[in-house]
Amino acid sequence: MKQQRRGRSIAMTSEEIDVFLGEERTCRVATVDANGTPHVAPLWFVWDGSCLWLNSIVRSQRWKDIARDSRVSIVIDAGHGFGELRGVEICGHAESVGEVPRGSSEDSRLTDPELRFARKYTGSDTFTADGRHGWLRVTPNKIVSWDFRKTPKR
Repeated sequence: MKQQRRGRSIAMTSEEIDVFLGEERTCRVATVDANGTPHVAPLWFVWDGSCLWLNSIVRSQRWKDIARDSRVSIVIDAGHGFGELRGVEICGHAESVGEVPRGSSEDSRLTDPELRFARKYTGSDTFTADGRHGWLRVTPNKIVSWDFRKTPKR
């Protein structure tokens, strides 16, 4: 994976990235359609420490774009004032994992992301597939982070 070069003084540590991605709820996923037109949409996610997992409607523009070209760019950010801004950008490849759409069959590859998703968004240990969504695993090629709270005060 490519290392961050610019802005290293305000970059988050790996541990800070893990905490941030565990707390934040919405990411923005960017894909490109067959004509080269960008498409950006908000989505819930979970982070397992090495990959980002997206539970996406399978009849969406995003799903069509990823099926054709797996490259994605994803931003998760927070903060209101300039000095509070922080975030993570993940560039990588998305791949479908499991049934499409997700049904109720056992799939050990999805045990962890589904438990994380259920805990994060429903406060329970039970994930219920709705027959409209499928799982996308995003493997990062590059992760860039920033935390303007680390900017030296003048």
